[in-house]
Amino acid sequence: MSHAPVLAAGTVYGVLLNSKDEWAAWTAQMNEPPYKAPPQAPVLYIKTANTWSACGAAIAVPARAPQVEIGASLAMVIGTAAHQVSADNALSHVAGYVLVNDLSLPHASYYRPPIKYKNLDGFLGIGPCCATPAEVGDPNRLRLEVRVNGQLQQTVDLGRMLRPAAQLIADVSEFMTLRHGDVLLLGLGDKRPLARAGQRIEISAIGMPALGTLRNTLVEETP
Repeated sequence: MSHAPVLAAGTVYGVLLNSKDEWAAWTAQMNEPPYKAPPQAPVLYIKTANTWSACGAAIAVPARAPQVEIGASLAMVIGTAAHQVSADNALSHVAGYVLVNDLSLPHASYYRPPIKYKNLDGFLGIGPCCATPAEVGDPNRLRLEVRVNGQLQQTVDLGRMLRPAAQLIADVSEFMTLRHGDVLLLGLGDKRPLARAGQRIEISAIGMPALGTLRNTLVEETP
């Protein structure tokens, strides 16, 4: 386990609709025009470098957004390049795991990439520790807790992901190479809680102290 500040060295990829519950909630829309069918491959987006915030950092919320959406997830840090790997050995390419808070402005956009909602400055809390695969074991068994000002707001069961960790890496690596230092989020739970400026967000994994507790405070954006 590393206690140094955790910031990505490569590209950070998020994945939409990997929660079974979220998939079920969007099934009707996925079968409407223009797509008329659910996606067959993972639906990815990028959290650009301007979004990265270390554990303990204050994250500014723009005045136009009275609340932000909390996106608790477990991120897989790639250690060795993964290109068209099988699910059986996909996790051997993972160097470690870290907690993330994939913040977003609330929105109802489905047909457009969520870049302008998810890529505001500071909108990805990362840390505090990068736990080893040996410490974490099976990442799919973890359950994440989200607290706002100390009050439990959400529990995310990573066992409820449509593509478990190994399958997600395998499916992504089928059409693109994940390189050393890249970070792949496992996915977000459904019905994500909201928070506003002045509130403290804490994310932890039940029974997994090696991951630590990710803490960030939301503050009002200054002109």
